[in-house]
Amino acid sequence: MTRTLRGAIAVASTVALSMGVVATATGTSPGQAKQEIKIGLLLPESKTTRYEKFDRPYIEQKIKELAPDAQIDYYNAAESATTQQQQVNTALAKGDQVLILDAVDAKSIQSSVEKANKAGVKIVAYDRLAQGPVDAYVSYDNRKVGELQGRALLDALGDKAESGEIVMHNGSPTDPNAAEFKAGAHSVLDGKVKIGKEYDTPNWDPNNANQQMSGAISALGKDKIVGVYSANDGLAAGIATALKAAGMNVPLTGQDAQLDAIQRILLGTQTITVEKPYKPEADIAATMAVDLAEGKQLPDDLTPVTVTSGSGQKVPATLLTPVVVDKDNIKDTVVKDGLYTVDEICTPAYADACKEAGLE
Repeated sequence: MTRTLRGAIAVASTVALSMGVVATATGTSPGQAKQEIKIGLLLPESKTTRYEKFDRPYIEQKIKELAPDAQIDYYNAAESATTQQQQVNTALAKGDQVLILDAVDAKSIQSSVEKANKAGVKIVAYDRLAQGPVDAYVSYDNRKVGELQGRALLDALGDKAESGEIVMHNGSPTDPNAAEFKAGAHSVLDGKVKIGKEYDTPNWDPNNANQQMSGAISALGKDKIVGVYSANDGLAAGIATALKAAGMNVPLTGQDAQLDAIQRILLGTQTITVEKPYKPEADIAATMAVDLAEGKQLPDDLTPVTVTSGSGQKVPATLLTPVVVDKDNIKDTVVKDGLYTVDEICTPAYADACKEAGLE
């Protein structure tokens, strides 16, 4: 049943209640309290600006839109897998019926997912697919993200692709998405460029990425490096600082459409980012969570595909389509999608670059 139809039934039920008729559509009757909805929201960290600025408020807003009286218990694990496991225990003790879970470590969280499942608590894996008996999953096509990044890097390199080496920064080894970004990028780059250095960066830490890039420059020589693959914008920030310190400006990728990345793109110190519009992803996660909390089966249009987790579970899912953002389409992507206003992007330090890019 679509949510539109459910909304129509709810309206009809309200009218019926005012007439003293049993509200069969909601399963309640006059004097019978509606079941309280309790949802736990567990996000992995706050160094990446998206989680506190976009994901959390969008998810909470949608839950309240669908279930105004819902209780939302929020947790941020601050990059600690152990902390997140403890937070799951806290959420279970509070009686949360559904957990929206963006895992710090998809593998180590499996025991917590299994514990929740045994307690009858549903799990919506958000953005990263946790291992264990997950009930639903929403994310973007992460292999496609890597393919888009790799293609953009090749396009930016042009004839220089065969004249030097690139450095790859693939992100956190505990994030299953990072493995998919990496696989997608390699599927495009392998055989087309020489990879001089390749790194994993625990916890997506920009400081570590900065140190890794500085080390690569020292080891390879700055004249040999023609481009850098960065799996996200947080890493790209640290990488861009290392490149600037070495007097270098080469093609550099990213992901997440962070504000600082958009500004680097305007200045030409980052080539592209990949936007994964947060609101559609957040809205779907919230809708899944409310449906599950209400004991409903998720409709096929909400879970059109099935994915397999690292532990072998088949999980109904939605995979959304990512978008490449470059200097030419900022207005038609992140501005149009409401991530940032032109005023937020075009502060005085970027005024000239904004004018050149047509952001006025």
